[in-house]
Parts: sequence; structure tokens; C-alpha cells
Amino acid sequence: MTYKSATSMLIMLLFLFSYSQDKSLSAITITKELKENANAVVRKNEVIIELSSYNKMVVKRHRIVTVFNKTGSNSINASIGYDNTVSIKQLEAKIYNALGNEIKKIKKKDFIDVSTADGFSIYTDDRVKYLKYIPNTYPYTVEYIEETIHSSTAYIRSWYPIEDYYTSVENSSIMINNTSGIALSKKEYNLANYNITKVLDFNYKATDIKAIKNESRSPSFSSIMPSVRFSLKEFDMKGVKGVNTSWKDFGKWMNDKLISDTTTLPEDVKIKMKELTKNANTDIEKARIVYDYMQNKTRYISVQIGIGGWKPMLASDVDRLGYGDCKALTNYTKSLLEAVGVTSYYTVIDAGRDIKNIDKEFSSLQGNHVILSVPNEGDYTFLECTSQTTPFGYNANFTDDRDALIITPEGGKIIHTKVYDTKGNLQTTKARVKVNALGNIKAEISIVSEGTQYSNHERIQNKTEKEKKSYYKNYLDTINSLELLGLNFNNDKQTIAFTEDIKLTARKYGSKAGDLLLIAPNMFNRIQTIPPRYDNRQLPFEVDRGFLDIDETEIILEEGMMVEAIKEPVTIKNKFGEYHCSIKKISDTKLVYTRKLMINKGKFAKDEYNDFRNFYLNIVKHDKSKIALKSI
Repeated sequence: MTYKSATSMLIMLLFLFSYSQDKSLSAITITKELKENANAVVRKNEVIIELSSYNKMVVKRHRIVTVFNKTGSNSINASIGYDNTVSIKQLEAKIYNALGNEIKKIKKKDFIDVSTADGFSIYTDDRVKYLKYIPNTYPYTVEYIEETIHSSTAYIRSWYPIEDYYTSVENSSIMINNTSGIALSKKEYNLANYNITKVLDFNYKATDIKAIKNESRSPSFSSIMPSVRFSLKEFDMKGVKGVNTSWKDFGKWMNDKLISDTTTLPEDVKIKMKELTKNANTDIEKARIVYDYMQNKTRYISVQIGIGGWKPMLASDVDRLGYGDCKALTNYTKSLLEAVGVTSYYTVIDAGRDIKNIDKEFSSLQGNHVILSVPNEGDYTFLECTSQTTPFGYNANFTDDRDALIITPEGGKIIHTKVYDTKGNLQTTKARVKVNALGNIKAEISIVSEGTQYSNHERIQNKTEKEKKSYYKNYLDTINSLELLGLNFNNDKQTIAFTEDIKLTARKYGSKAGDLLLIAPNMFNRIQTIPPRYDNRQLPFEVDRGFLDIDETEIILEEGMMVEAIKEPVTIKNKFGEYHCSIKKISDTKLVYTRKLMINKGKFAKDEYNDFRNFYLNIVKHDKSKIALKSI
């Protein structure tokens, strides 16, 4: 390249760079600290909310995100949900290259417009417009501008300055201008230790927050990240006016305006329920019979139209049609129980594998699911009404151990759902194994799962034969050349225990070492995964559900074999749990291996993580330890 052409190239690059006057549009200006561990950087996320009455809210969003890779594209968040209560006044986006030069403009009509039906919905009037852009190169920047007018004010956008792991923040802010004359409440969460400023009562700003790496066993993202939640004391929910000065008032409004006029059933249905339960001696016995009837009669299909996102379908319609969403099926079950004189409560909850509470100190529109709570000797039995197979009163791994809102005629009340005790989350494995001199094995195994472990195993019974074989080869992946000879299942929904009876053979499970045959006596329930190592862990960690495994394996040696060496018993006990294993020689040809592993539920500081990891390292080491056999 000549000096002249090189100079021209430099001038052109400088021109291109200077063309972008706004540094938020150029990826070049992002600091090294904000790029570290980041898939994307939120350059600007400005939210302005104007509340002018209980039923009018204007929301303006100006958002600029620089994306470094494909995963970072998930952080663009250029979308808006709408229905007949949301009017889109402005919607546009622009795409910029790495230097901050505009390369594409997207108008409102160019956004993809789809129904929010989720595959379970039979009909819905909720829709979403979203930006779809496939980049040619990275990095690129998206600028997104949105203005919407809302007649529903039941939900006011919360502020989450840190939006996700691996996403850093240059600037994020929220400002609410409340001229409605109605009191606006708020609650702050986890704002300390971040570069966050409260400018005014309802005006917050965050700047220069580095990307946070996701770390194993961290608490749920929303529970540890900064946020601010808002709520109007008087609001509109799709044309229905509401009052929210406390959970009691909010629950009273839900009962009176959303539920009370939906519970009527045909007389013949009431008569049928009374006939079915005539021999039941207690309310819980009646509830069990009614729940079984509901499961056999209905199926889950989402219905989201009008106020259908909040108000249940009529119980009479569910009875006639045989389907409904969580609200409808819960309300239907409640109505069936009312017909036989059993009290139960419609219950709003935040469902999911992660444990997330309804905030008992801040009444607002919260939760994503509805279940039914039946009073039972000073406590409650919780019913999941969307499943056709879940046992009566079983709610592990989805709605367990969290604060929820029950709706009573007198108002709302916060209760806590069932906590599954560590020792009750029991898996018992018993096996009888024959071993020959070649290391081949033939085994009969019985696995009984209870508590939270029940749902981890119960689902296998409904798989195809091919899927079952694949499942067990994966579950018993320490056994090579495994061949299943027989499977039998027993699902006891009364006691909520699932039993798997397995027969199998495997070639060369043992390995030769000279004239010795080495086998690991823990054949069927071995921990192999060690928690990842962190040189400088940043987040606390937790075990949200404890469990207990008890294993016993009887090992029968072929004639002509003998035990050369077995390991000494091992016992480890600490705040994280307890581990014990031992092997006893019962006779010349019979050994019994026993193992107990208990992992305690708990929340722990980040400084304790290495001790926790070392606990698992020891478990893995002892789980794969071997005994030595030889032929006589």
C-alpha cells in the first residue's frame, strides 16, 4: 500500500468514526471493564412512566444495546406486548455497525407481529410485536424506541438495572411521574453495593455495572439482583377497578371482582359430587375424591382473552367443555368442593423450579400461577389442578416451600406452602448382584423414590420402550455393555412413592489388574459430577432442596472367587450433609455394600463454596473406589 493510499484510508476511518457523534452507538468506546465477561452491553435503558389517573399510563422506553455475539442478541429486548388495553403510539428501531454508523432502520410496520399463544392456548387476544434481525458481523448496536398508552395500571413495570448474567450496563434509569392523585408505593431490593443512585423518590439511575458471571448453585437471579417494584393503591385491570392498600384489600378485590361470580355449577353436577363423596368421613377424604374426578374429566388449555389473563372461566363452562387454564381448573375444583361443603382457597403463587416468594411485605400484582389450598388440621393441603397425573397434595419442585397468596371472602392472606423435609426426600436403592470371574454382572435392582425425588423418577413410566432403555443407560452410565432384561413400575399415589424394579446384565463391569479383578461396589447410584471450581467466586450459593439416598447392594461371587481386599468404612459429616459407605464380608462369597448420602438444604456464603466443593470431591472419590477380587 502506498503512503498516499494509507493516508486516505486513515482519513476515511477517522471520518467514519467521527460520523457517530453519540458514543453510545459505537462499540469502540465501550470500556474494557464493561466488555469483560459480557455478551452484550446495555448502553442506555431509559424508562419513563407517566401516571395520570387510575386507568391511564403512558410508558416510554429508549433502549440502546451493543451485542458482541449470538448469545448477546437475547439482550436486545426490542419487543412490546399489546391487546385492547395497550395502544402503541411509537415503535421503531435502528441498527448500527461497530463504528456507530446506521446500517438499517426498522419502522413499526416492519416488526414481526404474532399472537402470544403458547401451544396450550385455545384462544387469546394478547399479541406481541418484536424485532427480528440477523447480523452479518459482530459487534452491532440496536437502538429501540417505544411509546405505549395503557388503560390497565394493575401492573407497573419493575426496574431491573442488571438484566441478566453476562450483560453489563453503561446506563439504566427509570422515572415515574405520578400526577394521578393516587398514592404510589414502591419497594427496593438489593440496591446496596452497586453503582445505583436514587435521584428522586421514583427516579433511579444505574451506571457502569460490570457483567456478572453465572455461578453454579447461585440463588435465583431475581432474588439477588437489584430491583425496584412499584404499585398504585387504586388501579384498573382491563376495565375492572381495584384497590390495593394491603394484601387483605387486594385479595378482597380479587375475591369479589374476579372469582365470586364464576363458581356456579349445574345442579346435576352438585348432586353427582355429593353422591361420590357420601361415604367419605373427612373433608380431606372428600377433597381426594373430588380431585381425582377433576383430573379424569379435564385437561389443561390456556385461555387468555379480555380479562381472561386474570379472571377464571366460569366453573360451569369448564364442566361443560372439559378444559381450562390454571385459574379455570383451580376455580372449578374449588367449586366442586363447595358443592360437598369443603372449604378451599384460590391461591396465587410464583411457580417454577426456582423457589420464589410472593413478597408478603409489598402487595402488588405478583405470581405466575394458581393452585388450590385446602385447610387441613391447622395447615393446608395444596392441589396442582393443571395435571392429570400429579398425586393428591403433591407440589414438590414446582410450588413447594414459598410464600403464596390465598384468596378468602374476607381478603388476601400470605401463607407458606409445604416444605419437603430432607429426610423425606428419600431414594432407597436395594440390589442383588452376581459377579463372575470375567467381571460380568447380573443384577436385580429396586429403587423407591419419595418426596421431591418422586417426580424425578415417576415420569419414566410414560416413556416409550426406546426412551426407557435410553434413560436407564444414561442413569446407569457407569455400567458398560448394559442390557435390560426387565422393567416393572409401581406408582403408589396414596403414599406418593414410585418403585422401579430393574433386571439387567452387563459384560466386563470389573476390570483386570494382573490376577486381580477390580470392581466398584457402588454400581447404581454414583455421584460423578463435581461442582465447578472458581478462583474468586462472587455470588452466594444455596441448596434449595435437600435429599437422602440410602443404598444397599448384596454382591454374590461366583464359586472359585475370593475377596482379596476391601476398603475401610468412610464417614464424613459437616454442615453441608453426611456421607457414609462401608462394605462387609458376610461369607467367602457374599459381600454387602451400604451407602448413605444426605445433602442438607441451606443458604451459604460465597466463602464456604470451596468447602462445599471439597465435600463433593470426597464423595466422588469414595463412590468410585473399588474392591479387589481374585480367582482361587
